Amino acid sequence: MTSVLRGMQSLLGRLYDVEMVADVDDFLVTDRAAFGGMAPSNDSRMLEEALFVAETAEGAGVSLYLEPGVLQRLDAANPLGALTEGNLSDYCTALEGVSHFVYTTWRLTSDAPVSLLELETQAEVDKYAATVFLIAQQQGGSYPSHVHARLFDKVSFDARLAPAQYDRYRTAHRCAAQYCRRLERRFVQRGEARIEALLRELRKFYRLGSAAKLRYALA
Repeated sequence: MTSVLRGMQSLLGRLYDVEMVADVDDFLVTDRAAFGGMAPSNDSRMLEEALFVAETAEGAGVSLYLEPGVLQRLDAANPLGALTEGNLSDYCTALEGVSHFVYTTWRLTSDAPVSLLELETQAEVDKYAATVFLIAQQQGGSYPSHVHARLFDKVSFDARLAPAQYDRYRTAHRCAAQYCRRLERRFVQRGEARIEALLRELRKFYRLGSAAKLRYALA
């Protein structure tokens, strides 16, 4: 079932040329009760995806929670084989979780701090980049110009978000949307993408620190 997550992790590793320091399947939890009272006291939402990070005697412990129904639906309609409107929502949910896991574990290996805003911004960029390359692969190589509009336009935010959470998600969305639009202007002309240059740019952005990443996205 979880081979879909491993495939997403592999896709992000290839996009950003980063070594996978941990297998996401080994850190996956599907039983919400396993986290007990670890959920934030100001967030009562029944989330389909959440990354938990806790200090342990050996360092930092990481677990990725995904709602079992999401995994079951992705197993039945694997987006890595065919990404469609029907599995797009579950794909984005799972990819966001895998993005959080990959970026957090990668940064932890170098003892680099990760802010929540940085994590959310990178996940939004990851969803765009992974979707572009995935659809291009599935459709014979042409650049899918509709991805930006589908992922970033007409987005609504959960009304149950606390004010600080709302501001963080809205800012991450704005930063990623502006950066990804700039990617299209710089590297795509008449439906043809300069793939190698685009990859170099994405990898440069991935390696920026928190404050630098946000400044660069809005430049």
